[in-house]
Amino acid sequence: MNSELVSARKALRAQLRARRRSIPPDLRAHAERRVAVHIERHFHLHPGQRIALYSPLRDELGVAPLARIARLHGAEVYLPRLTDRRHHRMTFVAAGGALQANWMGILEPSASKTILARWLDLVFLPLVGFDGAGMRLGMGGGYYDRAFGFLKVRHSWRRPKLIGIGFAMQRVAPIARAAHDLHLDAVVTEEGVLECRSGC
Repeated sequence: MNSELVSARKALRAQLRARRRSIPPDLRAHAERRVAVHIERHFHLHPGQRIALYSPLRDELGVAPLARIARLHGAEVYLPRLTDRRHHRMTFVAAGGALQANWMGILEPSASKTILARWLDLVFLPLVGFDGAGMRLGMGGGYYDRAFGFLKVRHSWRRPKLIGIGFAMQRVAPIARAAHDLHLDAVVTEEGVLECRSGC
């Protein structure tokens, strides 16, 4: 990315993270429950479905209600584990058991059962911001972009659906696309599900 785009994204991240931190705890908890309900109704969770969630940072929308619903439906739940700090790589590990904080302070499972990203069915991604075309603004590390980069060159592959999770107030004007950016299939907020195949 050119320096102008990097600077613009950095400023937008700071603005959106400040806005996200300002959400009161009661509204945050309500949004987490509403997001879980929307996902349950829209994505038809079922036994054997392979779902990737995430361990939220302090100001990200939590997924505990969604994890409970997914397990009630018999879905297999996986969480990211960062494996290569220098090259920004991660894998997905079965959720359950003890969690340990990594070098970024993100909790990761200690289980050994892993799955390749391409075999996941639904991947729920945290986001800092999103736009109406399904562009996601993340934290800037590029871990998800690398993990699912194969979607850009293997269109015939059985595609995992990439679904952003966040608060409605995180929607912004169109975000300039960089070459490595992934396109989301949908975004779920407390207000509902926004399909992004042809624009949310």
